[in-house]
Amino acid sequence: MTKTTDTAAFIAAHIDEDVRRLALKYQGTEGVDLKFALQQIAGRQTARRKLPSWAATEGLTYPPHLSMEQCSSEQTARYKASVARRIAEQAVAENGGGTVLTDLTGGLGVDFSFMAREFGRAVYVERDAHLCAIAGDNFRRLGLDNACTVCADCTDYLPGSGRVTLFYADPARRDSNGARTYAISDCTPDIVRMMPVMLGKAEAVMVKLSPMLDISQTIREVEQGGEARVSEVHIVSAGNECKEMLVVIRRGGSGGRRIFCVNGDSVFGYDDGETAEPPATGEASRCAALLAEAAAGGSVADALRGLWLHVPDASVMKAGCFGLLAARQDVAALGKNSHMFVSGRASDGFPGRTFRIKDAATMNRKELRRALGGTEKANVAVRNFPLTADALRKRLRLKDGGDTYIFGTTVAGEHLLLICGKP
Repeated sequence: MTKTTDTAAFIAAHIDEDVRRLALKYQGTEGVDLKFALQQIAGRQTARRKLPSWAATEGLTYPPHLSMEQCSSEQTARYKASVARRIAEQAVAENGGGTVLTDLTGGLGVDFSFMAREFGRAVYVERDAHLCAIAGDNFRRLGLDNACTVCADCTDYLPGSGRVTLFYADPARRDSNGARTYAISDCTPDIVRMMPVMLGKAEAVMVKLSPMLDISQTIREVEQGGEARVSEVHIVSAGNECKEMLVVIRRGGSGGRRIFCVNGDSVFGYDDGETAEPPATGEASRCAALLAEAAAGGSVADALRGLWLHVPDASVMKAGCFGLLAARQDVAALGKNSHMFVSGRASDGFPGRTFRIKDAATMNRKELRRALGGTEKANVAVRNFPLTADALRKRLRLKDGGDTYIFGTTVAGEHLLLICGKP
């Protein structure tokens, strides 16, 4: 890394340009560390999309492109900061005194930079000296006067560390051969093995994990031995794509567990094991009876026209809390395995997307021509349907996109297409 005056000037002059064209045009330019300059230009451009507050701060140093693409977005980092804030406020209310955050797997420091503002003191631990130096300089430019950096392996640092409010860790989810791991005990560092020491020093531990991990298995692994208790699980999505799973862990003992399904500003929270029944005379009961009657002797497609279709977001799908969701939102399950719901009205606050069912049809050619007449492109998705979305789109001879949404699904044993529009 060489950030000379000429290199800094080059970065400033070309900050909005295509790095591939710059690489070809300025190869061999004297006085400019072109590799570093292009890395900074690409990093700043990525930050505008993922980390706008970082992009708005002059002088930050960005890592290689892959690290920028894999780092937390500002949206998910701010959510973690809100969870950390609540933990800090609870600690102050119960114990008084100051608050301390320690990030044991510092990395680029995106999550740390947002969480640190919620604590009186914040410690960033990173074993890579080069990355640690970059992070320290970035934190100063971001105005994190309460932050300090420690260049050490967290397994060496932890035994000698003092009392903290919250330990945070984002363990690597690939093994030494680069293969993905699918259990918390296979991540590096081994958070499960470190847990007794962490819980002996902290009010709580927050761990960021892959959304691919099984929730129940993760809880079992963390709680084995009885010294730790998973008090919260946060399934965090952005743009309806599951990005990460956060677990908040406290010392063992009694206490329930809270699950949070997060997608942007939408949060659907519930107690683990919570159940509920929909109102006996509500929308769910009415629509369920309507569909049952149609399946028994009428047309399910006819019954669906004009209803509202509710499609849960990715976090709810991961959590699998469909019964509770249906009861709370007073919506009826469309099919046994579709995980989509219907009602006679738009459901305020539904954690997902809502559409109006304009038409419904079987796969009969005549019905399809009637239902799709004039439609040239649509957004196609399938749930509990024998074709993939791409295969269905090709069969219907539709281009991707537009304002029409088509869902292929199975209702009462019949394959149906729901032709929908946004409200």
